Amino acid sequence: MALQASIFTNFALYHGVYMPTLRINIRGRGPPCMVLTNTASTLQASQPPANTHHEIFRPLADFPRDIWGDRFISLSPNNHEFKSSSRQVEVLKEKVKVMLMGSIDQVEKIMLINHLCRLGVSYHLENEIEEQLNSHFLSLSKLIDEKDLDLHVVATIFQVFRSHGYPMHYDVFNKFTDDDGEFKEELASDVKGIIGLYEASQFRINGEKILDRALGFTMKHLRSSLATESTSHHLREYIANALNRPYHKGMPRVEARQYISLYEMGESPNETLLSFAKSDFNRVQFLHQQELSTLSSWSKELNIASKLSYARNRMVEIFFWAVGFYFEPRYAPARNIFAKLLIILGFIDDTYDAYGTFEELQCFTHAIQRWDISALDQLPEEYLKILYGAVLNVYDEVDRMASNDGRLVSYLVEAQWTNEGYLPTFDEYMEIALHSSAAILVIAQVLVGMEEADANAFQWLKNGDSKSLAAIKLIARLYDDIATNEDEEKRGLVACGTKCYMKQHGVSKEEAIQEFRKRVGVAWNELNEEFITRPSIVPMQILKRLVNIARVIDLTYKDEDGFTMSEKVLKHHISNVLIHPIPI
Repeated sequence: MALQASIFTNFALYHGVYMPTLRINIRGRGPPCMVLTNTASTLQASQPPANTHHEIFRPLADFPRDIWGDRFISLSPNNHEFKSSSRQVEVLKEKVKVMLMGSIDQVEKIMLINHLCRLGVSYHLENEIEEQLNSHFLSLSKLIDEKDLDLHVVATIFQVFRSHGYPMHYDVFNKFTDDDGEFKEELASDVKGIIGLYEASQFRINGEKILDRALGFTMKHLRSSLATESTSHHLREYIANALNRPYHKGMPRVEARQYISLYEMGESPNETLLSFAKSDFNRVQFLHQQELSTLSSWSKELNIASKLSYARNRMVEIFFWAVGFYFEPRYAPARNIFAKLLIILGFIDDTYDAYGTFEELQCFTHAIQRWDISALDQLPEEYLKILYGAVLNVYDEVDRMASNDGRLVSYLVEAQWTNEGYLPTFDEYMEIALHSSAAILVIAQVLVGMEEADANAFQWLKNGDSKSLAAIKLIARLYDDIATNEDEEKRGLVACGTKCYMKQHGVSKEEAIQEFRKRVGVAWNELNEEFITRPSIVPMQILKRLVNIARVIDLTYKDEDGFTMSEKVLKHHISNVLIHPIPI
């Protein structure tokens, strides 16, 4: 299991903070129960292992070292440029607001909103954008039927409304299909329209057959355009980026950086929008650099990485994830809390996966149950004492109390499978693995520090019965299995997802991975469905975090374990988002 799965925080984290009537005493003598029920292999932390031999087996991973060192401690952002960018942003924001609220027609307003979103500056005008979308939703749906709008415009309108949670109907594309419901082949020459339809198809939900056909139709013609010499370099780059990762599935800051460059090279860019986007990107980057510098100093003072050298030290990558979840300046406290908790919990993840013996992990799990400094002296190994002390210190620092909800026991079930050499069926594996992936608890950590996350939001999260929550768990679990199965097998971890699926269904590894990707696609559609269901059960800002979590997972794990192999997968994106400003 990869680090994106490494939150073991109990719901007591928010029971105690947001719902005091449900407070759980995690510091007393009666710790919360860690027994997993309704699983194929129920295990308690105090249960002795089935295998009692004394040969020590450590599933050492030999992870690549940290590639950043102390770079961000000594990073010195230019304060003069920051102040200049901030002043420029405020001036340009007012100009853009006038444009948005002015007398341009409603189609032009939607096209403007699309640019604001893709350039990464729409967060400045959230209320104004919502006002415009709410005002024009019904009238634009009728206008599409009445006017001869081209494919690009219709696709953009559809995409903008769905990306903001408005359930625009897929029948707006009927006019572009023939009597058999297939998209008309003459559309293939409209490359701009094909790109728009491809991006719009990413917002489909399960059962929308016309959008399923749109995806297949557009992918075929976009791939053909890449191989056509007449396609310009600028357009070829645009298409290649979209096919690799469509806008809807891209991390917002990464997408903004790419789109600013593409927009600048496009036909007649609006100079006000372009200057606004560039200045704001650099301003936000400066703020992120300051946060990362402070976090780097904190991590160095913690000094746990050098003491637990078997584990991955990925402080910069974790902060990059936090930026992916919420890049907006107002979420700085939430980024700080999330990053600190995930840094320390990353060491827990690797301790269970890549170092601890089954017996040692039982002792550590029991100590976590107790959540008391006195448990430290009862740990059998020095590395566990270091880790346990760090856990207590970090949680005290962020003034949040945390325990567990069965996640560490899920870890122990997997460790027991390895200890006994037992290969479970895929169904058995998923029942345990969806607990140990703990995507729901990742969301809980993301929400801490968000003003929008009230008691109702955490109750919704606790209930865990929404389609979007189930979708996030599945996306996280299966992408993780696709990316990490070979390395886990090399370390002797028996219960790898692909291996379990191959055993149960009698298929090859390639077929298993293909099925996993298919299921991930269905999960994305489920995520889309809840996002466009109005009224939403929780604030839209919270649903946006769920989508952003899925986007970060896609960026990190789509093809390989980008968290472990950071230099190969994430380094370029981190450099563009957190280090190199956009030339003005």
